[in-house]
Amino acid sequence: MRPDPHVGVVVLTQGRRPETLAAALESVRVQEGVRTDVLVVGNGWTPTGLPEEVRALALPENLGIPAGRNAGVPHVSGDLLLFLDDDAALTGTGWLAGVAARFAADPGLGLVQPRVDADDGGPAPRRWTPRLRVGDPRQPSPAFSVWEGAVVVRRSVFDATGGWPAPFFYAHEGIELAWRVWDAGSTVWYAGDVAVSHPRTSQTRHAQYLRLNARNRVWLARRNLPWVLGVPYVASWTVLQVVRSVRAPATLRPWFAGWWEGWRSPAGGGRRPLRWGTVVRMARHGRPPVI
Repeated sequence: MRPDPHVGVVVLTQGRRPETLAAALESVRVQEGVRTDVLVVGNGWTPTGLPEEVRALALPENLGIPAGRNAGVPHVSGDLLLFLDDDAALTGTGWLAGVAARFAADPGLGLVQPRVDADDGGPAPRRWTPRLRVGDPRQPSPAFSVWEGAVVVRRSVFDATGGWPAPFFYAHEGIELAWRVWDAGSTVWYAGDVAVSHPRTSQTRHAQYLRLNARNRVWLARRNLPWVLGVPYVASWTVLQVVRSVRAPATLRPWFAGWWEGWRSPAGGGRRPLRWGTVVRMARHGRPPVI
């Protein structure tokens, strides 16, 4: 008899949402057909009041979202890793076992992002579906960016990517991780037929969103793309932001401040351009890294 899949679960929190954190952990606790090793990472917070079987890792300061997730990985065991935000919840007791079965059936599968449903039953923001033409959110497809609040990744692939891009702090870390999974020779899959629940939120609730959004776009290009692709990538997103800002011109000042910071700062580490074979694979699936 084959043993149950083993999943390491990293739940990141700053301790500001105790009710949704409890719901997230409960959605993991009730999973059937899998073994879980669950860790709550307190990003600048010492986790308290956790279920007995859940361990805690307290980070003395807020390291940012990607670095906080990375910090938890060495402390959990499992061939698969589930990264779960403290305001997301798995739906159904067979959620993890079903996703694990997909990894077992496809050795080339590196990362799965599920569909994200708004917990109030309303329409989900289009940014939760990682493709240019959203269409039906229930339709699965390859993905070249991921909504980071709930993803499952094969641990060996995660190690090969180098993990979440810690210097980003917040914004676009799911794009770099997805690109790196493809560059490791694996596939990123949007599983529109598997759902998690999450409250509808505005990205601009984060005070530094516009600055970090722009800075990290530039860093994505500088860190990951051959220059012949990186310059058009930044240019296309710059034009798009200007167009989007027609109705809110005040957003351009902080956005371009981040854009400039992205060019003049060290980009959070050295360059590691995607292989041209990876670029070709991405283009064949409809998303060359210039848009």
